[in-house]
Amino acid sequence: MSQTDTTEVEELVLEMARALVDAPDAVELQCVNGEDSTVVRLRVAPTDVGKVIGKQGRTARSMRTILAAVSMKLHHRYTLEILEEGDE
Repeated sequence: MSQTDTTEVEELVLEMARALVDAPDAVELQCVNGEDSTVVRLRVAPTDVGKVIGKQGRTARSMRTILAAVSMKLHHRYTLEILEEGDE
């Protein structure tokens, strides 16, 4: 896995999240790299958390499905965590 791959995955998640929320400037992303996986932590404005999770978690599940497809292509596991207020 290269740094370019991680950067492209970050941009993909950022673009998806920004398209969903009312406050795109409040979208923050942090990647925690492990040996064989990367955790992508997404933080949005408190009023937008419901928009990125979706009804019954459908939107979040869809974003995770896209990340799973990217993981298969890049041979590196990416997981998405959606952080709420108070989560670190």
